[in-house]
Amino acid sequence: MFSQRTNWQLSPNALTRAIEEARASGQPILDLTISNPTEAGIHPDTNVVLAALSNPKAMHYDPQPRGLLAAREAVCRYYRESHGVSDLDPDRLILTTSTSEAYTYVFRLLCNPGDEILVPKPSYPLFEFLADLADVKLVPYPLLYDHGWQIDFDSLYKAVSPRARAIILVHPNNPTGSYISSNETLALNSFCSKHALALIVDEVFLDYSHDATPRCSFVANSDALTFTLSGVSKISALPQMKFAWLAISGPTPIVAGAEARLEIISDTFLSMNAPVQLAASVLLDQRKPIQPILLGRLRTNLAELDRQLSVYLSCRRLQVEGGWYTVLRVPAIESDEALAIRLLREASVSVHPGHFYDFPSEGYLVLSLITEPGIFREGVTHLLQQVE
Repeated sequence: MFSQRTNWQLSPNALTRAIEEARASGQPILDLTISNPTEAGIHPDTNVVLAALSNPKAMHYDPQPRGLLAAREAVCRYYRESHGVSDLDPDRLILTTSTSEAYTYVFRLLCNPGDEILVPKPSYPLFEFLADLADVKLVPYPLLYDHGWQIDFDSLYKAVSPRARAIILVHPNNPTGSYISSNETLALNSFCSKHALALIVDEVFLDYSHDATPRCSFVANSDALTFTLSGVSKISALPQMKFAWLAISGPTPIVAGAEARLEIISDTFLSMNAPVQLAASVLLDQRKPIQPILLGRLRTNLAELDRQLSVYLSCRRLQVEGGWYTVLRVPAIESDEALAIRLLREASVSVHPGHFYDFPSEGYLVLSLITEPGIFREGVTHLLQQVE
């Protein structure tokens, strides 16, 4: 009765069952996996946000396929103020309710059923579901760790086939926190030109560089057809507002064709609601008070982790440049899932096992750095004591 594309494993895995059992028993859990800023004590200005959503103009229906011009201009202003991109044309933006929807638009634009998208590993597991729903095949290319993360270009060259249509980049990657370097960008543009591929670049964590050095956005990349995705979920810590976009850049003739087709795709769904679009400028401006708070928390928690790791020498933290997560290397004496379950049951600590993000071997745990510092400190203490 149901389509093959939704033939997923629907029963909960062992870790999920263990979490459900712990919660049902009333066991307090030190959650080091939290990704929802609204549950991590990060609060944009409630009055300002709610006032912006009560604009009377929302009662008029103006179905613009790419999104309201004022909202797209607000996105352009964000790139100008935060990333020095002064020439972004609002007509090269398509507003979506989420980056997930933006991925779906781009997959539908580029791929016939069975075509391939090259995707980094380790990385976020959401891609598998999005690809299944679009009848697209994911082909992994590895990120290698050697004094920092980098793309394994030898494997990338081997992974490409005549059915490949695009390369996904996550800038910075989730969960490794690694940015695409300028040399990698040059190599990727050349690779795309040679194989007629597009770049799909997820920049939701772009603003969160840990060294306070701004990183370049791909919205200005002109050497390959590029789709840059982002939104206020991470930029302004407002995931509930469902305001995202994709920006199109690259050689002019092919960009024009992509714009025209994406406009029809967007016009078919018209998913973005008026109140959020009218509030776009206010929602994006919330980044100004929120990002310093978040960056302060990221640095505080990272420093606390390093302080404790200086005592427990059996574990180490891998280098991280940006984003909300960090990767912990632990002794691989059991599976990551078994370790995560043991930590939950014996130390009341919840962590993500590395296989959740497709790490190539056992011995990796992923921790969220937006956790409230008191909980993070206590959770890391319990975690390291248990692992040691």
